[in-house]
Amino acid sequence: MADPTLLRRTTDDLDRLLEVLPPVVQESLLAIEGHEQLLEVVLDLGRVPEARYPGRALDLGSRAISRGDLAAVLDKLGPFGGDNRAGIERTLHRISAIRNRSGDVVGLTCRVGRAVFGTVAMVRDLLDSGESLLLMGRPGVGKTTALREIARVLADELAKRVVVIDTSNEIAGDGDIPHPAIGRARRMQVARPELQHQVMIEAVENHMPEVIVIDEIGTELEAQAARTIAERGVMLVATAHGNALANLIKNPTLSDLVGGIQSVTLGDEEARRRRSQKTVLERAAEPTFPLAVEMHSRSRWLIHRDVAGTVDLMLRGQSARPQIRELGSDGQVHWQESAPAPARGPVAPHRPKAAALAPVPLPDPRQPVLHRRSAAVSPNPDEFADPESELDPQSVARVQAPLRLLPIGISRHLLEQLQRSRRWTLQLVEGPEQADVVLSVRQQLGRDPEGRREAQRLGLPILVIKSDTLAQVQRGVERLLERHRRGPLHAPVGEVQGPRSRLGHGSAAHDDALAALEECRLAVEQVVLPHGRPVELLPRSETVRQMQVELVGRYRLRSAVFGRGLEQRLRVFPA
Repeated sequence: MADPTLLRRTTDDLDRLLEVLPPVVQESLLAIEGHEQLLEVVLDLGRVPEARYPGRALDLGSRAISRGDLAAVLDKLGPFGGDNRAGIERTLHRISAIRNRSGDVVGLTCRVGRAVFGTVAMVRDLLDSGESLLLMGRPGVGKTTALREIARVLADELAKRVVVIDTSNEIAGDGDIPHPAIGRARRMQVARPELQHQVMIEAVENHMPEVIVIDEIGTELEAQAARTIAERGVMLVATAHGNALANLIKNPTLSDLVGGIQSVTLGDEEARRRRSQKTVLERAAEPTFPLAVEMHSRSRWLIHRDVAGTVDLMLRGQSARPQIRELGSDGQVHWQESAPAPARGPVAPHRPKAAALAPVPLPDPRQPVLHRRSAAVSPNPDEFADPESELDPQSVARVQAPLRLLPIGISRHLLEQLQRSRRWTLQLVEGPEQADVVLSVRQQLGRDPEGRREAQRLGLPILVIKSDTLAQVQRGVERLLERHRRGPLHAPVGEVQGPRSRLGHGSAAHDDALAALEECRLAVEQVVLPHGRPVELLPRSETVRQMQVELVGRYRLRSAVFGRGLEQRLRVFPA
């Protein structure tokens, strides 16, 4: 817990920024209240200047900016670097230029830089551990502000030898003398942005730091330099492009920061032991940053205290369980542990399985597996509460009940954002025992056979979408909500569907067939053809095995069935 007396204190030197702006812009800004919320001032040639605040923008006067106005501002600034950024000496303000094709400045973004004291309370305990820390978040959420405060605390309060790699002079301000906001930390400037990785290595070799602080790791060379520094026993504190850990895993340039991803081909025995397909994704190495922070807002951070374990969970299609920390108005940090996913095992009351399914044709892989008709879903439950509606009160109660959704291979952060923006009556759950339905990415479902079997054992409908893009996820959830609204909430146990199969019994067959063919295709293309080794697939029904045999035949390969009863499975041989 943070010290209750540790409240946020902000210094912004706003008067120094006002001095460089045109007089008309200064007068308009001084007439507006709430300067502490000002984010930036935009000066574009031929347009009225604009002041931007959180959630709103205000015009500054009525006269458009001229070339003379821009030239007057440029005369008061220092030189622009290779990243088209300049600053005001001994301040944290940043001025970024927009140039035309001839190189002339036609626009300026004057961003207000603030030193905020007290943000470090969110991660003060992590700094004591001495392990490298990575900060992630959308632009404007306060990553650089937090980095600046962390550098000061490490240098002043923990007496560490701290070197700040300041590529754009955004951490310690413009000029040769660093801003007091970084305390006794030393600052190394970078001549050109593309040389940042070299300066990182130079800092370690020449200045014996205990901590290196870096803003915006964005290239493969910088990621490699960060790993080199970490392997030399130096603590790293850095920010990276990406809103969440899941984004970083999918980024081939920066995934090495969290251990990197590699495709591994398992032996027959290991695949049987894991109950997975032969080719799986695994973490390639130990993460460069054992600790990671997702900054969702200035007062709400998600803490990953074991990045290696979190990445392993995500690669298995399971959800991460970060610690949630929120900073209250009194300066105290409130911690909340995410609930662990329930263990998959025997479930006490037994639920009837779905009915035996007839073979169905595979759907178009470009569409979600379930129904093909378009369904426009209104996320507002008040729509169904109209007193003139033909629905009886019990039907209305069923419509308003939230759909309990288990996502597999889909970012919960994305689903939560969609839920808030679309006002869905949706509840995200951690395990199949709590779910009404499963939503999965096609390839991820094949990597989690145990989860698929458990869902089928419980009679859970499974909707498979092609990818975890915004459009695919939104369309899939809307179809599930539409079916949830139309189907009965509690079907009698004696019905053929079973109590949980309200989406129709064809959905499970669609899912099983699609997952089986995807498993077969990956095995052929990634193991049998390139390596000339036989592959044994997971046990399937006779109908699905026949579909796999037909697919293998298209590759001009041989196959045979092994096992007995429910354990019958297909083995694919090289040509």
